[in-house]
Amino acid sequence: MRSLRRRSRLVVVLLCGAALLAAGPTAADGEPGDGPDSGLSTRVARLYEDAAVATQRYETGRREAEAKQGEVRRLEELLGRERRETAVLREDLGRIARAQYRGGGGLPVVAQMLLTGDPERLMRGQHLFSQANLAVENAMEKSRRAEARLAAGEGKAVAVWQEVERKRAELEALKKGIEDQLEQARWELQGQADASVAAGACRGAVRLDEPPTSVTSEWATPVETYALSAGFGSGGDRWVNRHTGQDFAVPIGTPVRAVGAGRVVRVSCGGAFGIQVVIRHSDGYFTQYGHLAAVTVDQGDRVAPGQWIGQSGTSGNSTGPHLHFEVRITPELGSSIDPVPWLAERGVPVA
Repeated sequence: MRSLRRRSRLVVVLLCGAALLAAGPTAADGEPGDGPDSGLSTRVARLYEDAAVATQRYETGRREAEAKQGEVRRLEELLGRERRETAVLREDLGRIARAQYRGGGGLPVVAQMLLTGDPERLMRGQHLFSQANLAVENAMEKSRRAEARLAAGEGKAVAVWQEVERKRAELEALKKGIEDQLEQARWELQGQADASVAAGACRGAVRLDEPPTSVTSEWATPVETYALSAGFGSGGDRWVNRHTGQDFAVPIGTPVRAVGAGRVVRVSCGGAFGIQVVIRHSDGYFTQYGHLAAVTVDQGDRVAPGQWIGQSGTSGNSTGPHLHFEVRITPELGSSIDPVPWLAERGVPVA
C-alpha cells in the first residue's frame, strides 16, 4: 500500500511538471499573450503609420508649393513686362503733352482763327490736333488698363504666395506634432524594455495590426529602411572579440521583420543582447534579432518572410537605437557567419 501511494504521488508530480512544460517558456524566455503595457507598442506602431501619412502629405504639399512658386514666378515675369510697357506709355504721354504745349495746342479754336490768315491751314492743324488728342486719350486709357492689370497681378501673386506659406506651415506643424509624439512614445517603449531586461522577464508578445506585407520573395531584409552601422567582424571596445553580426541603425520602435519563413526558437530578455528573438529557418540556419524594445511573437510561433517579429530598440549592451542581426549555424552565440553575403546569396542585397 505504501509503495502504491509513493507511485501515485510520483505520477501526480510528473503530470504537474508536464503541464508546466506544455504551458510555454519561462518568464525569462518570454511569456505568451499580451503584456500589461502592450498598448504602448500599438501606439508606437500607429504613430509610425501616422508619421508616414503626414510625411506623404507634407511631400505632396511641398510639390504643390513648388508648382505654386512656379506660378508666382510666371506672374512676376508678366508683371515685369507690364511694368516696362507702362513705363513706355508714360514716356509716350509725356512726349505728346510736350509736343502739344510747343505747338500751341492750348489755344482755343476761335483765337487761332483770328490769329491765322490761312483758314485751310488752320483746319489741317485742327485735324492734326484732334488726332493728337485722340492719341493722348488712347494712350491714357491703355496706361490705365496696364496699371489695373499690374495691380491685379501683384495682388494675385501676393495671394498665391500667402496661400503657399499657410499650407506649408500647417503641414509642417502637423508633421512635427506627430514626430514629437512618436519620439516620446519611443522612449516610453524603451523604458519598458529596460525594465524587462533588468528583471530578466519578458512582458510577452504584443499582437500588432500589421499592414499587408510588401514582401513577395522568400527572403527579405530585417528592417525596411535603414542605415548600416557596425559590420560583421569589426573590432571595438564594446565586444570581447569581434562583432558577431550586422547592425542596422534605425529609430526605436521600427518594425523588425523575419528575413525568411521559420519557427521562433527563442524569445528572451536579459544579457548583452537585451530583448532578442531567434528563428530557425527551413535550410537549417538560424537568425537572431537583438536589442529589441518589444516582441510580437512567442516562442514556437511560425513566421513568414517579412512578418513583424518585434520593434527595434536599444536594450542590453547597446550604445544607441539599432537592430543587431546575426546569422548562425546553431541557435547559440559563437556560431555566427557574415549575414551580408548570406542575404545576398538569397537575393537580398544589403547596402
